[in-house]
Amino acid sequence: MSGRRDFLSQQAPENYVAGLGRGATGFTTRSDLGPAREGPSEDQIKEVLAKRAAQLGAAAPTGYGVPEKKEEENDDDERFQDPENEVGLFAGGAYDQDDDEADRIYQEVDEKMDRRRKARREAREKAEQEEHERNNPKIQQQFADLKRALGTVSDEDWANLPEVGDLTGKNRRAKQALKQRFYAIPDSVIAGAHESTELGTTVAEDGNADGAMTDFESIGKARDKVLQVRLDQASQGTDSIAGSATNIDPKGYLTSLAKSQINSGDSQVGDVKRVRALLESVIKTNPKHGPGWIAAARLEEIAGRIVAARNLIARGCEYCPKSEEVWLENIRLNENHNAKIIAANAIKANDRSVNLWIEAMKLESDSSAKKRVLRKALDFVPQSVMLWKEAVNLEEQEDDAKLLLAKATEIIPLSVELWLALARLESSENAQKVLNKARKAIPTSHEIWIAAARLQEQMGNASKVNVMKRAVQALAKESAMLKREEWITEAEKCEDEDAILTCGNIIRETLGWGLDEDDDRKEIWMEDAKASTNRGKYETARAIYAYALRIFVNSRTLWLAAASLEQNHGTKEALSQLLEKSVEACPQSEILWMMLAKEKWQAGELDNARRVLGRAFKQNPDNEDIWLAAVKLEAENGEIEKARQLLEDARQSAPTDRVWMKSVAFERHLGNADAALDLVGQALDIFPATAKLWMMKGQVYDNQSKVPQARDAYSLGTKACPRSVPLWLLLSRLEEKHGATVKARSVLDKARLAIPKSAELWTESVRIERRAGNIPQAKILMAKALQEVPTSGLLYTESIWNLEPRTQRKPRAIEAIKKVDNDPTLLVTVARIFWGERKLDKAQNWFERAILADSDLGDTWAWYYKFLLQHGTEEKRGDVISKCISNEPRHGEIWQNIAKDPKNAGKNVEEILNIVATRVE
Repeated sequence: MSGRRDFLSQQAPENYVAGLGRGATGFTTRSDLGPAREGPSEDQIKEVLAKRAAQLGAAAPTGYGVPEKKEEENDDDERFQDPENEVGLFAGGAYDQDDDEADRIYQEVDEKMDRRRKARREAREKAEQEEHERNNPKIQQQFADLKRALGTVSDEDWANLPEVGDLTGKNRRAKQALKQRFYAIPDSVIAGAHESTELGTTVAEDGNADGAMTDFESIGKARDKVLQVRLDQASQGTDSIAGSATNIDPKGYLTSLAKSQINSGDSQVGDVKRVRALLESVIKTNPKHGPGWIAAARLEEIAGRIVAARNLIARGCEYCPKSEEVWLENIRLNENHNAKIIAANAIKANDRSVNLWIEAMKLESDSSAKKRVLRKALDFVPQSVMLWKEAVNLEEQEDDAKLLLAKATEIIPLSVELWLALARLESSENAQKVLNKARKAIPTSHEIWIAAARLQEQMGNASKVNVMKRAVQALAKESAMLKREEWITEAEKCEDEDAILTCGNIIRETLGWGLDEDDDRKEIWMEDAKASTNRGKYETARAIYAYALRIFVNSRTLWLAAASLEQNHGTKEALSQLLEKSVEACPQSEILWMMLAKEKWQAGELDNARRVLGRAFKQNPDNEDIWLAAVKLEAENGEIEKARQLLEDARQSAPTDRVWMKSVAFERHLGNADAALDLVGQALDIFPATAKLWMMKGQVYDNQSKVPQARDAYSLGTKACPRSVPLWLLLSRLEEKHGATVKARSVLDKARLAIPKSAELWTESVRIERRAGNIPQAKILMAKALQEVPTSGLLYTESIWNLEPRTQRKPRAIEAIKKVDNDPTLLVTVARIFWGERKLDKAQNWFERAILADSDLGDTWAWYYKFLLQHGTEEKRGDVISKCISNEPRHGEIWQNIAKDPKNAGKNVEEILNIVATRVE
């Protein structure tokens, strides 16, 4: 046995801290220090100092009155030298009584100075301590206000606090449970795992290694479906992927289960269980929460457990007897069983619930029983407008309904609906009295004033009695005037109910309300009229234009907008009358004169059209548009000599390049090539920089098969007008037409240098190579072209339709739409792709979208009409033709060639549309 003592009974070393090696921290408490006691006395201090000096072998300090130690021995060994003993420069000094006295004096001075600074030091330390506590408050101080707030918590709230479960070691126990869980593995899984490690030496002759055939057809269909979805998204103007967005109602997240559908399957059953557990937690935690009971009942209903749903909602009614929604849900679930009893109990608990009374009324099948329920309801809730309306609707006799409404207006005099309902049932005279009473009862109601105006319209007094003027004055006095937009909405409501005069009166009296002269009133009113037109409220828009034209009589834009409304949605007579007023107000506007002359001409009033143009000449003597309109009128009615004379006079009175071009075109259409060449020569002497004159000269020579002269005309034109794309194209096509493909390429190269970012020139270069059979070079040029002009729908169309394989057209179209969103040529290409896939509805939608993008492009109309000739109805084709005629398209690669061909001179828009539809490909 060892002689070493047990360490537990030994005295702990100095500064020992238990558990320091394991990260423990030592601390000292009051029990360790013991009770407070006085410090050592002065004698004790001197004794301790002397004892310490003796241990060190030095003399005790004499500054504290301790006697010096007698020197017993003189040891000069440096090892035993006192480090405090001064040697060297300060050696040889003896510490005598004078030094002791000096030390004492210094000590007294230090103590006195310390006492003088003590008050200031303590004040500074106190301020620093307060600042530190304010910046770093204790946790107890931070939660002081919350502790005080706990005093207001009721006993019921304390009782409803949820229980805290045992979370200690929860994750550890869950992991252990998973490790202990065991599932039986089928033999097929073990065999498959065994075979997966083996190396097979056989190769399947056809299909995959497991013998399954690769279904390329299914893969292709899936790919086409994805591309179709992307194109649909592009057509809707969005890049979002279907199904990626959700819409959550944060208020109705519990009751939204009514719209859910549970399908068979393990995952759906698991979802039901999870939701059921969640909702059970909700109703247990807060049984007074009505929506939780409703959601739990609906979940059971959806899961097919109707009895459980009824039981749940019945418990909900017990816990939430004042919840109207819970009772209504209970009535709905028990509609074919004991719903009346439930409704009676619900009304006992909520006798002022209007919805419960109405639901109880609906449960009755007999009309008299419904009336009894409503009368009893009105005893409890006499101020409910809804109950009065239901009671009135149940009355078969008009007199009984009047009596009920009269009683209702006495009880609820501030209900506009009841007053208006009573006025509708009364005769005209009595209705006027009722509305007067209503106006006195509710002076701020604009609905009553509008009803009064409509009543005057029905009585035929709308032109005599200006009710809306009085309404505006009265409502302004009561500070109850609506905004301009709200008055327009009321006018549109009147239009919907065929109160046209009231609609106009509302606009006339209220449209200028709140607008000063400094505001852009004309633009505001035009926007209002356009908005009403877009909503299909043409009478309201017409009234807005009429009011605006009274303020801005000489505004040409307003007259044109009003004329456009009448032209598209009005009658011929109304349009003619409007245009007559417009030319009187704006005599210098040639477009209004021409519109009026065109209307007269189309109505078959040829002489009146000539008179209109004569009046226009007087107001605008040198206007080229009026001259050309007169020429067109005479030429299309067979008066060739009159038209020629008018052109000659126009060249003298208004010698513009356009007049000269029309003169050349007129002679060219008549087949007078020599006269056309003579005129174009004279015109080029006056206007050498007009590209169209050079084009016309070259086309005349080309039609006569005079190739050198045509080439010279185009070449001189490109030098005089180097920025004219059509001139370069005509010269290139002339060279290609006569076999000079190399020269045609050279022409286009020069053209692209002169006009570097022209999509038409790049497209023509690609087409030349394609027509020459040089497809690789065409693709190279197309790649360069798309780098130069990356936003050209024409280039993408050429690439997709002529340079891509059939299977790649749709992907390329998707890429093009992302870069060029609303190009009509590209939209037509996408429509043609769908057309080829027999997706006719999608093709039609894309054709219509292309027309909306640019209705002036004749080729788009031709493609759409060609599509309808094969797959459309006669009605749809007629609609497209009428719209094309009204829009009068003037542009388009093929449309312009057909329309300006002398062979087609005099043909109308419909005839040109038919020709172009046969040419597009």
